[in-house]
Amino acid sequence: MTARIIDGKDASARLKDAVAAAVAALKAKHGLVPGLATVLVGEDPASQVYVRNKQKTAHTLGMNSIQHDLPATTSEADLLALVKRLNADPAVHGILVQLPVPKHIDSFKVITTTSPAKDVDGLHPESAGRLVSGGDALVPCTPLGCLMLLKETVGDLTGCNAVIVGRSNLVGKPIAHLLLNENCTVTIAHSRTKDLAGLCRTADVLVAAVGKAEMVRGDWIKPGATVIDVGINRVPTADGKGRLVGDVMYDEAVKVAGAITPVPGGVGPMTIACLMANTFKACCVQHGITDIAVPTTLPKKG
Repeated sequence: MTARIIDGKDASARLKDAVAAAVAALKAKHGLVPGLATVLVGEDPASQVYVRNKQKTAHTLGMNSIQHDLPATTSEADLLALVKRLNADPAVHGILVQLPVPKHIDSFKVITTTSPAKDVDGLHPESAGRLVSGGDALVPCTPLGCLMLLKETVGDLTGCNAVIVGRSNLVGKPIAHLLLNENCTVTIAHSRTKDLAGLCRTADVLVAAVGKAEMVRGDWIKPGATVIDVGINRVPTADGKGRLVGDVMYDEAVKVAGAITPVPGGVGPMTIACLMANTFKACCVQHGITDIAVPTTLPKKG
């Protein structure tokens, strides 16, 4: 048996097309254009690439993209003052401060200063609380993308045993609550879980988000399970360039799983697409617009 490969690039393209159509309808009906403000502190090369991709995608989908690039020496007070100005700016509907920020800045202060209504990363405690309690919320983009891929791949998730390997606020905890809301039976595991391999073998849905390269082996996977690999790790190669791998040993897992996301090309592309959907949703909620649907599921292929 060879697993079905879950194509995150195709899924992302379909979701972005749906967001672009919704943005066009919003502009035509209400004269509104969603605005996404990105804030980058410092010159981390990876963060620069991420932010540039987010800005480019927003522009491509018809949104306004507002960019703030700050030096690494920017004080915490100055960054928080900028966030407060963006909170008050009616042209800005979504705010994304690229993490990590320099060590002299408290990232939690940045997160809690961002207006929950504009928190398109879904990290504000109010956003997290709404998710936990089953309320409507802006959900962190990567878990949201994982859920969309799972629902398209599996269909009705009711009754599935789901094991999440990883307990971060960014991925592990939010995806656990999203799956609970889909009526899964959810276990959150981590690197210190006893008999982690044995627990993983019970999963109909296995989400690997622990940040350790190829930690989940093929014999950890229940035959036919759906595997969502959130990890992005660079491992060395003989040519010195390195290669990207996930948290799952893909070559082993693909022989056991029923369906699996590759790395790269799986969950990653969905993250930016879901950020765009969140920005559109934030704009609609802030203006009380209910006559244009927010894309919450993947459009059908073709």
